[in-house]
Amino acid sequence: MRETVNNVIQMKKQILCLDDVKLLVNTFYESVRADPMLSSIFDERIGERWPQHMEKMYKFWQTVLLNEHTYCGSPFTPHALLEVDHSHFEKWIALFRQTVDRLFNGERAEEAKWRAEKMAEMFEHKNAYYRKNLSKSLS
Repeated sequence: MRETVNNVIQMKKQILCLDDVKLLVNTFYESVRADPMLSSIFDERIGERWPQHMEKMYKFWQTVLLNEHTYCGSPFTPHALLEVDHSHFEKWIALFRQTVDRLFNGERAEEAKWRAEKMAEMFEHKNAYYRKNLSKSLS
């Protein structure tokens, strides 16, 4: 049993390059699209623009994790006023953590999980704020 655990740990890799970021993003969104709670929310918002969304996510996480500044934009705005609650954010984070833990180890893997958690927390709070203050601008 110990050997099996060690082999799994050794198969994991660190997030070092864009190909690693793409593996993370692709695997995560496969989980999202298969999830009964999240799939319809993402499919409804993104529609037929999945290739464009994935490119944007590659750039976002490349900027965040590799410090290669390829993303520019406002990540919250497309998520503003989505019909989601705390359980949706919990599920999103759980899938993200599972994806990272299954594929990667190391400092950037931990940073990816931490940043995703902080982002989800911020989006959840901002969504709640704007629902209560619909007359305020989202920018």
